[in-house]
Amino acid sequence: MTRALRSTLLFPALAVIAIVGVILSADRQAHADAVVRRASLALPNWPADTPPITVALASDIHVGGGAMSPARVDRLMDQIAAERPSLALFAGDFIDGHDADTARDAAPVLTAAFRRLRPPLGTIAVLGNHDIDSDAQSVTAALRAAGAIVLENEAVRAGPLAIGGVGDAYRGHARLRETMRRLRPLPGAPLLLTHSPDLAPTLSGETPVLLAGHTHCGQIVLPLIGALWIPSRYGSRYRCGIIREGGRTVVVGAGLGTSRLPLRLGAPPDFWLLTLHGAQQKVPRAVR
Repeated sequence: MTRALRSTLLFPALAVIAIVGVILSADRQAHADAVVRRASLALPNWPADTPPITVALASDIHVGGGAMSPARVDRLMDQIAAERPSLALFAGDFIDGHDADTARDAAPVLTAAFRRLRPPLGTIAVLGNHDIDSDAQSVTAALRAAGAIVLENEAVRAGPLAIGGVGDAYRGHARLRETMRRLRPLPGAPLLLTHSPDLAPTLSGETPVLLAGHTHCGQIVLPLIGALWIPSRYGSRYRCGIIREGGRTVVVGAGLGTSRLPLRLGAPPDFWLLTLHGAQQKVPRAVR
């Protein structure tokens, strides 16, 4: 083989090796344990003499997807339970796809997995677009069979919190005015939980904190290019993490599973551990 021919073949070979390496890395990230992210958030109207509490926020499990076997769901629930949160909040998309059969097949997997969680203040969930598109009734029944509270434009008190669960804005199910009407009479610090963070710009000062998922933090984020696709009308504005703007704090998790491709790159699966407290309370500085 001549030197010129070797040089000609070298670049394509190196390119193939690099592409295979990237795909293998993305596959590993998609199947990895979740990164645990931590932050402290001050809430208004915190009940007097009530100590801070720790809340787990997770989303986008996507049971039935290529990266979410029943064994992995159980492992991730065990990982959340091991952090001993006072309350577990889930921001939708429990199943993958838009087929009713997928939702019904996923139901026993979800029930078994969520029974592994025993937070003292309970588990509260809202549905996402995949749940709505497939069989919302089956998903809701599966979660409730495990003891979870599923909210759809409703509100509930959990310890020192008054939590409003807003329907998914991505599918046009958000009824913020109705949710607020039910939230206002409840004692406690107000907090909103929803699937898509696109709800954020419509919030008033009454509810300065919104917890969401949906974006997967981009799922595949390339160096110098960024996220290949973000399912939001606001682009990268609410892509990932903690976003503070106009007196609002929006927390967007990367989720635990995957959608479309069973791959993650530059956006590993995660869940948040949020230390919630009153504005005047002193708490240890959280690691973000």
